[in-house]
Amino acid sequence: MITLKNVTLRRSAKVLLDGVSATINPGEKVGLVGRNGAGKSTLFALLNGSLHEDGGDFFLPPQWRMAQVAQHMPETAEPATAFVLDGDTRLLALRLALQKAEQAGDGMAIAQAHSDLHDAGAHDAAARAQALILGLGFQVHELERPVNSFSGGWRMRLQLARALMCPSDLLLLDEPTNHLDLDALVWLEAWLQRYEGTLVVISHDREFLDAVTQVTLHIDNAQLTRYGGNYSQFEELRAQQLTLQQAAYERQQTKIAHLQKFIDRFKAKATKAKQAQSRVKALERMEKIAPVLASADFTFEFKEPPNLPNPMLAISDAAFGYPPADGGTPTTILRGVNRTVLAGQRIGILGANGQGKSTLVKTIARMMPPLGGKVTEGKGLSIGYFAQQELDVLHGDDHPLGHMVRLARTLGVDAREQDLRNFLGSFNFSGDMVQQAVGSMSGGEKARLVLAMIVWQRPNLLLLDEPTNHLDLATREALSMALNEFEGTVMLVSHDRALLRAVCDEFWLVGRGQVGPFDGDLDDYQRYLLEEARRLRELARATAEPSAPAAATAPLARDGREQRKASALARQQLAEKTKPFKRELEQVDKRLAQLGAEKAQLEQRLTEPLPPTEIADCGRRLKACGDEIETLEERWLVLSSEIETLEAAQASS
Repeated sequence: MITLKNVTLRRSAKVLLDGVSATINPGEKVGLVGRNGAGKSTLFALLNGSLHEDGGDFFLPPQWRMAQVAQHMPETAEPATAFVLDGDTRLLALRLALQKAEQAGDGMAIAQAHSDLHDAGAHDAAARAQALILGLGFQVHELERPVNSFSGGWRMRLQLARALMCPSDLLLLDEPTNHLDLDALVWLEAWLQRYEGTLVVISHDREFLDAVTQVTLHIDNAQLTRYGGNYSQFEELRAQQLTLQQAAYERQQTKIAHLQKFIDRFKAKATKAKQAQSRVKALERMEKIAPVLASADFTFEFKEPPNLPNPMLAISDAAFGYPPADGGTPTTILRGVNRTVLAGQRIGILGANGQGKSTLVKTIARMMPPLGGKVTEGKGLSIGYFAQQELDVLHGDDHPLGHMVRLARTLGVDAREQDLRNFLGSFNFSGDMVQQAVGSMSGGEKARLVLAMIVWQRPNLLLLDEPTNHLDLATREALSMALNEFEGTVMLVSHDRALLRAVCDEFWLVGRGQVGPFDGDLDDYQRYLLEEARRLRELARATAEPSAPAAATAPLARDGREQRKASALARQQLAEKTKPFKRELEQVDKRLAQLGAEKAQLEQRLTEPLPPTEIADCGRRLKACGDEIETLEERWLVLSSEIETLEAAQASS
């Protein structure tokens, strides 16, 4: 188990943990929570060995294998599958050992290496790596793309997959949900629930913490407190604890006041001096209970819009996608879109990764033109747009006040500097912070600046694409409250289910090339994602193939009876198409079983005393078996991919 006993941790001169003690048992899944700057990352640094305790005793079992997500951005041209596969450090070491044994012609070492590789799961390692990559939202045709061809967010997903690929007894995850869509987040939750090792995770997503943790460690005022239960249970227990602490504090203050009154009244009287002195000693011995200080949580509000057009906008038979590049053809993602947005609506936009959520939002936000149809805006429509990449377009060498001055000039508004300073102060940019370079700020501070700039514009339609990625729990709560009090219309894309539940009263589903209403709540959608994750990945791949336009025209829902008839016919047609592939796949499976048995016999034989010539023969045959197994496994993947392609094409027709 992991133990901390009277541990003190400092960052420079600041004490972040002061004489804390805690225990983490093997197999526990722990959520590490606390305000930004409380010391969560510092405790992580202690756990991963990059920081040592300044006092007390810290113990982590030396035999435990540790995995965590590398924070640097990978720049390699290595294919995605190979990059993730290299996360299995044990396989890497064993393959190196096999290579050395083969170079030395050491039959016994070759046999041992093959046996060890089999035990380490080398036979299905590539398939496991690809399952991780696909689960985190990538498409099949991206499995062999170079890592450096992906954007930063997608590369961080590959870093996460690489960490999950690593065999571990302790897994450390620091904000693993920041770069994930809701479908990938649901998949990650299911994976972590099956993880058998010890997990310690930092996250500001309360529903994610509720789903994957059973213990909560809370850092507050340089103290570390362990609570049994997930985040919601921790909140309830802490609220009860604070209530009891406040009541005990008030009772103690009453007692102190009574003792002090006696002391003040009788300390000058000779007959009462002895009693007064005993009460002075009682006060000195009394262990003081700290008061519960009201925390100054961040709050803000959206200003009342100057007008509310109704409808806000109307979309008629529209096609959304990307305009042609270099005179080519446009890429259509969504077609036949007919939706109306009314004043006061709270719309959550759902959909699997790659289905077109951001494309829809960007087009409504005027960042991209529609490829067809019509988008009619209401008179006086004013859009406040928070994009996932919004933080990247801030000027790193400028400061918050400079951003506000430039925004006012762009909008042609005459604003006094002091008014802008006061406004920034309401978003916790006070004093010297208004002159601090944005590039030196944290992700949460940058996100608050973007929110401040949106609020100042007084929009009547808010388009928010993953606004919580860099926000802590307190700021997420403030955003949720502000959105609920906002009098305009909200359209929200987010993987934060707590925010979606609190803000949205209806949902749109983006999928299969169309946009339609989703008849259900977030629990229904989560079940839908878990059940349909594989099919959605296949459909995402199909959109990049010639059959994609046909797939895009499929309706989101069909009549039940017609659907059953169509499904039966589709299954029959699919069986005919996939029959030859499945027949060959069965033959490959049989041959793999034969080779596996032969390999096991050779490995067993090599454990017995044999003449050197037989050892060499067994080693060569073992290598031949391994090579054939590798070839057949590659063929198995090709056949499986062909079958999946046919199934995807059938599903999308």
